[in-house]
Amino acid sequence: MDRLTATRVFVTVVEQGSLTQAADALDMSTAMVSRYLAALETWLNARLLHRTTRRISLTDAGESALSSCRQLLDMADDMQSLAGAAGREPSGRLRVASSPSFAESQLAAALVDFQHRHPKVALSLITAERSVDLAAERVDLAVRITNTLEPTLISRRIATCRSVLCAAPDYLKVHGMPRRTADLRKHFCLSHVLVSTAQFRLGAGSKAVDLTGVDMFSSNDTSVLRSAVLSGAGIGILPTYLVGADLRAGRLKRVLASVEPEALGVHAVFLSRQHLPLALRLLIDFLAQRFGGRVAPWDA
Repeated sequence: MDRLTATRVFVTVVEQGSLTQAADALDMSTAMVSRYLAALETWLNARLLHRTTRRISLTDAGESALSSCRQLLDMADDMQSLAGAAGREPSGRLRVASSPSFAESQLAAALVDFQHRHPKVALSLITAERSVDLAAERVDLAVRITNTLEPTLISRRIATCRSVLCAAPDYLKVHGMPRRTADLRKHFCLSHVLVSTAQFRLGAGSKAVDLTGVDMFSSNDTSVLRSAVLSGAGIGILPTYLVGADLRAGRLKRVLASVEPEALGVHAVFLSRQHLPLALRLLIDFLAQRFGGRVAPWDA
């Protein structure tokens, strides 16, 4: 059995959601797809998929194997790309999507630096607080900040996003500094309309903490929330990639430092691993190198 092909078949079935659609994507028969899956399950000595007439789903073993299979395919594609890219210069246009706050504070400068290295690559940066549909909106790469990516998406984690509770000094001078989470009930708390702020996680453990306050201001744009917090509207829960400089300069003060919302993954999300353009592959590697590591650059 060609184990690399069997691995690609398994991952494609998961991403396409059916054996028939995977067969179309791989240009092989459904029977051949089924044989490759059976051979891979025999090799791994585990059932990877629950199959019914209407749908497929991952078993526990399949869930565990999926990440390793994707890493194996990434390594194989990297080797092929490096061999084929020798002497070639990346070119073409890439459409990149991101939230407005991450695009403005971190991503735009990174893309400009990437373009300085590869001047033949044209870039379009699209911003939206919602998750864009990569296929419908012709997006080559989306940067998403979440811990709940759909298993069908192809992604690479490129950084970690931490958040803090913070407020302007003038607000704290008038309303006082909260000493306990229960004190937040007496404060104005700003929230993102798309994210529930009712419960967060202690930085040092996994206990859920109720941080609900008086909800007087909300927005669907994180940058707008930052501006409101800076103006003294109340206590906000904001990512450190956006407010790190404000905290260092004293424009904002951290509130309840012992309580920190759960860290989120920053992911580069794209449509297909097959025939990945050289420019896109280099961009993903560049962003992972720039933003990755044990500590994100904005937290260093």
